[in-house]
Amino acid sequence: MAQVFDRSSNALARFSLVLTGLIVIALGVALDQLQRSPWVTRQGQRPDQPVPFSHKHHVEGLGLQCQYCHTQVEKAAYAGIPPTKTCINCHAQIWTNANLLEPVRQSWATGASIQWIRVHDLPDYVYFNHDIHVNKGIGCASCHGRVDQMPLMYQQNTLQMEWCLNCHRNPAVNLRPTSEIYNMAWTGPSSDKPVWCSSTVKGGATAQNVVCTTKDPNASGPEVAMVEGAASGAAVPNVDGAPAAPLVMPATYVKFTSQIELGKYLTAQYHIRTPNELSSCETCHR
Repeated sequence: MAQVFDRSSNALARFSLVLTGLIVIALGVALDQLQRSPWVTRQGQRPDQPVPFSHKHHVEGLGLQCQYCHTQVEKAAYAGIPPTKTCINCHAQIWTNANLLEPVRQSWATGASIQWIRVHDLPDYVYFNHDIHVNKGIGCASCHGRVDQMPLMYQQNTLQMEWCLNCHRNPAVNLRPTSEIYNMAWTGPSSDKPVWCSSTVKGGATAQNVVCTTKDPNASGPEVAMVEGAASGAAVPNVDGAPAAPLVMPATYVKFTSQIELGKYLTAQYHIRTPNELSSCETCHR
């Protein structure tokens, strides 16, 4: 009986299997790169807004604080988009006839909201709470980048799940003193620029009860921290029966020369949950 397949068919079959495997691998790599690309994540893209609002001009140039426009950032899940009245507070007096601000004047006259295009838009199934991050030592720049250097707002990071999880698994690398939350130029402590921190409440501090400074507190004499009450927690009244003044005790400052050291300290002081708890599905998916 004549041979149906030539001897070269075996080599051709092996080559076809290898080629198929390479194609599958290449396709997987291509899809992985595609879903991480700015075309999907919109990272770095600057959408056309009704008004070309410059954060660089308003934040760096004029010195406006984030909370002036985003009033809910410390007490609500959403930072909030400023109403037209916030813009009119200034622009009723300056740039009153600028063509760029015509949508603002039209909104103020009609009462219709300006249709801003959301830059940082998470999927609907993800729950992100602004106030818990801000009040636990995550600065604006950690997520939004150097907004004070953006003439037009864009998305600095991918906002993908792996990006969130990287922080939740090791929050210490991003934690900072709450006094530096809105400091866009904050880079963390170093050997050249150390940071000193102290807890102002005896027996367990919260995020608001940690005081940090970039100046050596021992250079100009011992600093003191106000500690409410005596060791028992109750203030001892004066002779005349009036409440005693809060007990004043010397503050113990700890020096930090690296972000990891400071982050671990703040993790304990801010009562940050463990990485396993922070990485649970229920944290974001509700």
